[in-house]
Amino acid sequence: MAWFLLILAGLLEVVWAFGMKASAGFTRPGWSALTLVAMAASVGLLALAMRSLPLGTAYAIWTGIGALGAFLVGIAVLGEAATPLRLGSAALILAGLVGLKLASGE
Repeated sequence: MAWFLLILAGLLEVVWAFGMKASAGFTRPGWSALTLVAMAASVGLLALAMRSLPLGTAYAIWTGIGALGAFLVGIAVLGEAATPLRLGSAALILAGLVGLKLASGE
């Protein structure tokens, strides 16, 4: 259950990162509200997952899901560049996340 909560928390991190971009510096109320709600939910779910997962693993996975998700949303939705170096760097982050999961023993 902790891993499910952690993955959901990471996905909500992607939501708030995109919402923050769409809020235009918190000048658009709807996007600003979505951002704040997603932030609170993401951190809350992270806290629940950390009840049984190690701090370093949980935090790294949470931020990694957020970073990779925001990277992919940037490419797919915002038209950001998908250069080989950027994609390779993202693949290294993904490899690190998989390694952390495998090393967790769960």
